[in-house]
Amino acid sequence: MMFVDVHGHLAPPNEGRGGPPGLHDPEAMIEGKLARGIGRTIIGSPVGAGSMLPGTGAANYRQSADQVRAHNEALGELVRAYPGHLRAYAYLDPFGGDKQLQQAAELVAEPEFVGLIVNTSVEGRYLSSPRADDFFAFVAELKVPVLLHPPAEPVGTESILDLGPGVVEHVARLNDVTMGLAALICAGRLARDPDLRLIAPAGGGGLSCLGAKLDLAVAPRPGRETAEPWSRGVRPSDHLRRILVDTSCPSPGQLRQNLEVFGSRNVLFGTDAPPLMSELDSIVGLVSEVVTSDTDLARIARENAERVFGEW
Repeated sequence: MMFVDVHGHLAPPNEGRGGPPGLHDPEAMIEGKLARGIGRTIIGSPVGAGSMLPGTGAANYRQSADQVRAHNEALGELVRAYPGHLRAYAYLDPFGGDKQLQQAAELVAEPEFVGLIVNTSVEGRYLSSPRADDFFAFVAELKVPVLLHPPAEPVGTESILDLGPGVVEHVARLNDVTMGLAALICAGRLARDPDLRLIAPAGGGGLSCLGAKLDLAVAPRPGRETAEPWSRGVRPSDHLRRILVDTSCPSPGQLRQNLEVFGSRNVLFGTDAPPLMSELDSIVGLVSEVVTSDTDLARIARENAERVFGEW
C-alpha cells in the first residue's frame, strides 16, 4: 500500500536554517517516508517565510506580497527538484489583499502547486470575518482545495504561554482548527458555496464531536431571529461531511469518530512530517490499525488525495 501524505512541511534552501532540522533535509524526508510506504507528500508553509515560534505571529502577517511570492516561488523550485515525490500548497494571508490573491491564482495554474494553505485565524480573527470575503470569493472561482492550518499564535496564546510551547503546539493549535472550522460552518460559508474544499489538519481537532452543538449555536432564541441560511431549515451539522480531515492527530478514538462523522471518502492521510518525523511510525500504524476495511484504507492512503489533488 503506497500512501500520499497531504500534510508535510519543508523550507526552501534560501530561507535559512531556522526551525527543526528536518525542514531542511528533503532527501532524508523522502527516504524516511519511502521506508514506511509513503511515496508522495504535499508540502507547504503556514507562515510563508516566517516562523512558527510563539512571539513571531504578528510579524508573519507583515510580509509584503513580494516576499510571499518569493517564498512560494522558492517552494516551487524545491518541488521541481523532486517532482516524483513532492507537490506544494501556495501560501497566502487570507486578509492580505488583491495582490496576494492574484499571485496565488498564477501559482495554482502551475503544476507544482495543487492547492492553497492559509491560517485558521489571523491575529485573533477567524476566517468567518467579513475581511475574508474576497478570499472565499476567490477560492470559489478557482475551485482549489485549501488546507486550513493553525497559525504560529492561535487565539488565546498569550493566556497559556507560561505552560510552555508544547501546549501551544499540541493543544492550542488543535483548538484553533476546531474553532476555525466551527466558525466557518456557523457563519454559513459552506452553505453559501457548495464547491468549497476545506482540509482540516490535526484530524479536524474536536470538530467531529460538535454536530449537535453547532446546530444549537445557530438555533433560534427568544429575541433573536435565526440568520440565513439556517432560517431555511438547513443545519450546520449537515455540512460536516463537506469537510476533509487528515490523520495527523495520533488518536485512535478521533480517527474512529472521524470515519463515522465525515466518512472514509473525506479522510486524507497526513502526518505533519516534517517536522514530526519521529511520529511517522505511529501515524502509519494508527491508520493501519483503525481502518480495518481494505476499501476504506485504499481511499485514505491514496485514492482520496488523488481525487482531490489529481495524480502525479
